[in-house]
Amino acid sequence: MHAHLQQPAIGTETPRFLRLTLAADLFGGWELLRESGRAGGRSQLRRELYLKEADARAAFAKARDAELHRGFKLASHGE
Repeated sequence: MHAHLQQPAIGTETPRFLRLTLAADLFGGWELLRESGRAGGRSQLRRELYLKEADARAAFAKARDAELHRGFKLASHGE
């Protein structure tokens, strides 16, 4: 499951992006990856681990909804 969100460009600033990825790991857990930064620049990657799929999906939805509330637009998403 993934979602790519982008903040509209303001003036001459390059737009910010956020990529959320939810995937099963090799040990039966789940990981939520959050990559954020400016388009064409450096990015930051954070990883959160979850034991249960339901907890991981809830964290994914919460992170996505929080960024949509902050003004980001959903550019693409998938299962």
